[in-house]
Amino acid sequence: MIKPILAVAAALAVLPIAVNAQDINVQPGFYVGAGGGLVVPLSSSTAGGNVGWAVGGQVGYDFVGPRISLDVGYAQLPLNFNLPGTALNGKAGQLTGLVNLYYDFFPASTITPYIGAGAGIAFIDSNSSLGSTQFAWDALLGVRYNVDNALGLNLEARYVGTTNPTVNFNGQTFTGQNQNIVFLAGVTYKFNQPQPAPPPPPPPPAAAPSFMVFFDWDRSNLSDQALNTIRQAAGAYKTKGSARITATGHTDTSGPEAYNMALSLRRANTVKDALVREGVPATAIAVIGRGEQGLLVQTADGVREPQNRRVEIVIQ
Repeated sequence: MIKPILAVAAALAVLPIAVNAQDINVQPGFYVGAGGGLVVPLSSSTAGGNVGWAVGGQVGYDFVGPRISLDVGYAQLPLNFNLPGTALNGKAGQLTGLVNLYYDFFPASTITPYIGAGAGIAFIDSNSSLGSTQFAWDALLGVRYNVDNALGLNLEARYVGTTNPTVNFNGQTFTGQNQNIVFLAGVTYKFNQPQPAPPPPPPPPAAAPSFMVFFDWDRSNLSDQALNTIRQAAGAYKTKGSARITATGHTDTSGPEAYNMALSLRRANTVKDALVREGVPATAIAVIGRGEQGLLVQTADGVREPQNRRVEIVIQ
């Protein structure tokens, strides 16, 4: 007697998801999935050493940890007998609809292992007069890679079995076991998931260190306080390593403009000489005289303003 007819089913695997190589902000929500893979027969009714194929899809709800879904799959398997002109001619088709319960371990991690099991119905060779409707069940192990909060990729191995299908053909009855292992790769998408926060903007560039040295009226010599400030500026230069210093001299608005321009340059050179004595290379220092331009305190012409009689030291 010809051995039982078999077909196997391939339901489809799931995968909720999330991104980046760190924990993911997953939220409950509905998801859909699709995938496909290979079917390896376990029962004697199928051709030894041969494999079939399977495709499927699913829709479900993820509670973050537990999940429930309706998995629908179609599979074709080779048979170890051949009845020309029938749906049993070397293969059998199986359409399954299964309600599965899943549990995701570490659902907020980039890599999430999971298990699942369920039950439903299988239609075997349902596109022919040899159709057989059976109770079906499955159990599975899988792992999901969470691309981001919504998208995921998964691999899983799924055992799919049915009650023994029985079909009649030309007055003969064929009955056999139907058990298979399905290896699936798939993708899932979960709706209404929070988007990952954008990366923080880069910090603003640090302001260049600066110091101010003040002078008496119509003077370019340095006070003790000015010398102390210059020592601080020299220390900042040495801490920074490779740097440039700009010493910019200023005056107030008293006195002729041409005279003030020359005075501002003398003040800048006086500061440069003091910096060199503190160990700053002369080649690292640029001096600029601006005279009455760039007033720190805005005044009318001819006003003696101490804050405007200065040299600004900028380290870059």
